[in-house]
Amino acid sequence: MDLSVMFFGADSTATGEVRHERTYEDILTVARTADRLGFHALWTPERHFQQVGQVFPSPPVLSAALAVATDRIRIRAGSVVLPLHHPLKVAEDWAVVDNLSHGRAGLSVATGWHSADFTLAPGQYEDRRARTLENIPLLRSLWAGEGAEFPDGTGTPVRVLPQPRPVQETLPLWVTTSGNPATWEAAGRLRCGVLGATVGQSREELADRIARYRAACAAAPDQRGTDAHGRVTLMAHTYVGADDAEVRRLAAAPLKAYLTSYLRQTSANRAADADTAALTEEKTALLAEFAFERYLNWGSLLGSPGHCAKMLADLADLGVDEVACFIDFGLGTDSVLSGLERLAELKASLS
Repeated sequence: MDLSVMFFGADSTATGEVRHERTYEDILTVARTADRLGFHALWTPERHFQQVGQVFPSPPVLSAALAVATDRIRIRAGSVVLPLHHPLKVAEDWAVVDNLSHGRAGLSVATGWHSADFTLAPGQYEDRRARTLENIPLLRSLWAGEGAEFPDGTGTPVRVLPQPRPVQETLPLWVTTSGNPATWEAAGRLRCGVLGATVGQSREELADRIARYRAACAAAPDQRGTDAHGRVTLMAHTYVGADDAEVRRLAAAPLKAYLTSYLRQTSANRAADADTAALTEEKTALLAEFAFERYLNWGSLLGSPGHCAKMLADLADLGVDEVACFIDFGLGTDSVLSGLERLAELKASLS
């Protein structure tokens, strides 16, 4: 199983308090460390207009910096919100990253979920899922050097070919899912990898979704994507400490704060159901506490090396190909770096 590093945006700095240049410096430091320690890939998200995730509005811009700051680690987006962007622009931006990284680029595409994100493309919100799935074959063909016809500034159809040409002939591509079994199956039919998460899903639910994905992938024709087995990448909150007690002490406050912020962001989504939209501060705090305790028991790499080794073995038994270790949920940079060192030692001991 491959181990990667995922940033998902726990920078909750209030606007105007601190310059974000320090955050980007920390990201580059973590990236160089992950590269040196032999981690498989770096994943960065696309986030807009939220307290959490302020430094991640543009995956290709940050990935270009990561590409020239590292030597061997793969550079990936987790995720590009495809309905917010023209497929031609996605192909061009990531071809630049692929060239700067000498063929290390890859991306997972997402439908987007928060209504505020679609301030950038309000007309794309209602049918965002269908648009995402329909544009994946187009994105692949553009990457492969095939032109496509679109209306120009006068409304006249014109055939265009995105430039520059990428290094890789085939774009490494995933589909991001929050847990919907239909999305897992759609990713399989498209012969894409799937990028999911352990949080919010039981072991049994994940086993079922992985089985659905493998079956759909095996039955699908080749589409310039992964092979018939596919690729399952799961995000998991990660901090390997000296012992479980240390991890609980260091991770409890920042992780609960992160979970609370996520719940608030979800309740502010205009597409949220009535119960979610009506969450009180008290209920939000209780849910964050419950999620934290549950997550310590299963689904995270939060704990001692022994605890995390058992979790990795369990995920491997489920059929997971790659764990994207979510490290920036609020711990200090020194703690993140020491945790990565211990995780690399654990990986080496299991090889």
